[in-house]
Amino acid sequence: MWGNLESFSDFFVTGDPLILGAQVSIALAMVAIVLVLTIFKKWGWLWREWLTTVDHKRVGIMYIIASIMMLFRGGVDALLMRVQLAMPDTNFLHAEHYNAIFTTHGVIMILFMAMPLMFGLFNIAVPLQIGARDVAYPFLNSLSFWLFFFGAMLFNVSFVIGGSPDAGWVAYPPLSELSHSPGVGQNFYIWGIQISGIGSLATGINFVVTILKMRAPGMKLMKMPMFTWSVLSSCLMILFAFPILTVTMALLFLDRFMGAHFFTLDAGGNPMMYINMIWMWGHPEVYIVVVPAFGIFSEVVATFSRKKLFGYTSMVFAMIGIAVMSFFTWAHHFFTMGSGADVNAFFAVSTMIIAIPTGVKIFNWLFTMFRGRIRFTTPMMWTIAFIPCFVVGGMTGVLLSVAPADFQFHNSYFLIAHFHQVLIGGVAFGYFAGLYYWWPKMFGFALNEHLGKWAFWLWNIGFYVCFMPQYFLGLDGMTRRLYTYDFDMGWGPLNMISTVGGFLMGAGFLFQVWQIAHSIRFFKRAKGDHWDGRTLEWSIPSPAPLYNFATEPVVNDVDDWWETKQKLAKGEKLAPKPALQPIHMPKNSSIPFIMSVFWFGAGFGFVWDWLWMAIPSMVGVAVCMIARSFTYDDDYYIPVDEIERTEKAAALKEASI
Repeated sequence: MWGNLESFSDFFVTGDPLILGAQVSIALAMVAIVLVLTIFKKWGWLWREWLTTVDHKRVGIMYIIASIMMLFRGGVDALLMRVQLAMPDTNFLHAEHYNAIFTTHGVIMILFMAMPLMFGLFNIAVPLQIGARDVAYPFLNSLSFWLFFFGAMLFNVSFVIGGSPDAGWVAYPPLSELSHSPGVGQNFYIWGIQISGIGSLATGINFVVTILKMRAPGMKLMKMPMFTWSVLSSCLMILFAFPILTVTMALLFLDRFMGAHFFTLDAGGNPMMYINMIWMWGHPEVYIVVVPAFGIFSEVVATFSRKKLFGYTSMVFAMIGIAVMSFFTWAHHFFTMGSGADVNAFFAVSTMIIAIPTGVKIFNWLFTMFRGRIRFTTPMMWTIAFIPCFVVGGMTGVLLSVAPADFQFHNSYFLIAHFHQVLIGGVAFGYFAGLYYWWPKMFGFALNEHLGKWAFWLWNIGFYVCFMPQYFLGLDGMTRRLYTYDFDMGWGPLNMISTVGGFLMGAGFLFQVWQIAHSIRFFKRAKGDHWDGRTLEWSIPSPAPLYNFATEPVVNDVDDWWETKQKLAKGEKLAPKPALQPIHMPKNSSIPFIMSVFWFGAGFGFVWDWLWMAIPSMVGVAVCMIARSFTYDDDYYIPVDEIERTEKAAALKEASI
């Protein structure tokens, strides 16, 4: 009996009231979801319309919903840390729990919040911007989402089952080896990242092919919208960076599972090899998530300044330059580890150089706004707020690139402040701007601007209140990963201010949730061209029909939709549209969802060393792949009469707004 109880406590995390509360909340939420779907008889609808969909727009919406869930989880982790550090000698979290929380916070925010929000916006905007009816590989697109989702769920379940990883968000050996992390938490880390990383790599492949091969007639590369250029740059980085992550996680798992000793010094391995490999992925990853935000800012600034983007060609070359240079800066993450003067000098210079194309973009956006007729909508406000925030983040990054100075700044809260300045001010602000910008196109209704501006100000004020004090804490000697400190250190007041800022950002998130709920409650239908936009996605109804474009658009200019509207305003006649033709579309498929469930089972089996679960699950993955290879009836045609009915209904709705 006692042995069974001990086994139970090893499987489920017990003894911590915060984790117990999470377990109860998860159980209640699952029961509520099952009851709602059963009472309203929505199981069939959920399966047909969402779980098996290959429509890029619905896949994008699912990415965004998952990202918002992860933002909540990662944000709660951040607030728990700030409560622990608000005052000296606080015992709110014990040391092991604190280690687990800062580990999961970093992984969730980068890989399970920023990445899916980015992929969601890719799916929503890119096919519409290039005049395509879907992505190049709709089946692979669905599989990519479900691999990400089940990888994220595998990582998150560690909080209540088995125990969270606690070796830091980049899991340096020996902390991540069996000698220092004997539990299963690090296995959850490896397999959660591994499974979702396969999905991320597949998304990169999909969108590179989509952009290069599926553009509308006339849309040459130098006529693509800037967001599409940013997505192409980001996905090219994914193709080169994510295989490194996959290999790194595989080697670490072999160390833990088979005693391979790739990264253990006492058996001939080298932990520095791991650190080099993880940052060969990790620093390009920062640019992978921030470059699409640059594309969003470019679209928003041009739209709400009512001007063509200044310096289009220089922006394109700046993005490509960042994509290339991002792979030559990784060693600045360990200047303090004795790489040598020559190595440090090379990576210091390369880190300074990569700041140049970023500076080019800042000036391009400012010159685009210069003498423009600016409308201060919520997307534009997030864009304007980004500029000073990212400039400060970039300047502190240049300071960190100076190797001698980095010896003082590294591993201090100065670095924490810089990192969040760039990733919140660049990535989060950028994706919020994109979310607000394309929301009417996704759902066909507008978000409440008044509540959106409340959320904007709470986020921005909270951000500066939270992270500006951390620069001074770092300069005063407060290092990362501290879970408590003494009164005589003098860090208490600045930490309390920082905690207040964190809760202000949390309030901003709550206002965003309120904004969405309020806008659904008081539904206000949006026009197809809600923002008076410039690119092709605004030329079709909101939300976009299943087939996107009734007839394939022909592109003549960079901002083709804007130029078309100008010609119509001048009374010019446009070329007649071709006659409607049946539209070829992919059929839904259940294989991506089922295959990802098997991947989850395999990951869970490997986490617990349960080969009886892992091996059959991998067999299930193989069976799904074979079933897909023998699936021939995977497409259909939408008939002309159905297209006509859809277009007429959309025109009537547009006229009634």
